[in-house]
Amino acid sequence: MWEKIVESVPNVSEGRDPEVIEALAAAIRETPGVRLLDVDSDPDHHRSVYTLVGEPAGVKEAILNLFAAALPRIDLRRHRGEHPRMGAVDVVPLVPVQGVTMEECVALSRELGREIWERFRVPVYLYEESATSPARRDLARIRKGEFEGFPEKIKKPEWAPDFGEPEVHPTAGVVAVGAREFLIAFNVNLGTSELKIAQAIAKRVRGSSGGFRYVKALGMELSDRGIVQVSMNLTNFKKTSIPIVVETIRREAARYGVPVVGCEIVGLVPQAALDQVVEYYLQLEEFSPQMVLERRIQEAMGTASGQAGP
Repeated sequence: MWEKIVESVPNVSEGRDPEVIEALAAAIRETPGVRLLDVDSDPDHHRSVYTLVGEPAGVKEAILNLFAAALPRIDLRRHRGEHPRMGAVDVVPLVPVQGVTMEECVALSRELGREIWERFRVPVYLYEESATSPARRDLARIRKGEFEGFPEKIKKPEWAPDFGEPEVHPTAGVVAVGAREFLIAFNVNLGTSELKIAQAIAKRVRGSSGGFRYVKALGMELSDRGIVQVSMNLTNFKKTSIPIVVETIRREAARYGVPVVGCEIVGLVPQAALDQVVEYYLQLEEFSPQMVLERRIQEAMGTASGQAGP
């Protein structure tokens, strides 16, 4: 298997057309040196999240193949969805998993950004650990204004792209590329159609408005279900766990007489984050991940085959 493993979770502005979603998945799947682990599409958000892992060179090539497949098929001039977006391929995070440092992922993001511009003429912004200035670390700040507002925004000197000319691609917009730690895309659905309630609760929990430091949140409408949602990115689940966020939202929703009717994980989630959920809600005393049967079997099998356990 690979000695160096990078995860990438590109977000694409297409969540409704199964043929397009599959064509983009195939572009990743057919790239040597990577594995496509998951595809999560949401028609309300009009967005798909692809989770892939592989060797650094393979991941880079897979993202370039994804762009080649996406640009002829996605036209943001006709795109409408609940989730904010500024690009056909909206954001490309790179996450170090095994045998790779954050610094190497930063270098990879810059190589990738340069090639995206040179091959596809899509302007590139570097964010998170790859950011070239503190103002560009936050993806939401870069994305503000979205596709419709970027033709004016990109011409401002402070928003000149890191790669490319200050002119938005006419159908594909711009893209953010960067190295970051693992995050969990997590949504809480509320039993009401009142968008203002979801927006108020999102404001209470997100770090930028005085909530949890490691939570980014927006209130969104799920029109096909007649409910609203608090849509979040948990950027450090070890410091702000899923159950803490859920219980805070549940308490805030109760103030409006609104129930929590469900939660969603977008893409994949670390086992350690689910361990936190089990420990919190069952109030397990002296809980350890080593109590999980499958984990012990994996360790035993690894030892039996001469491999080191996790």
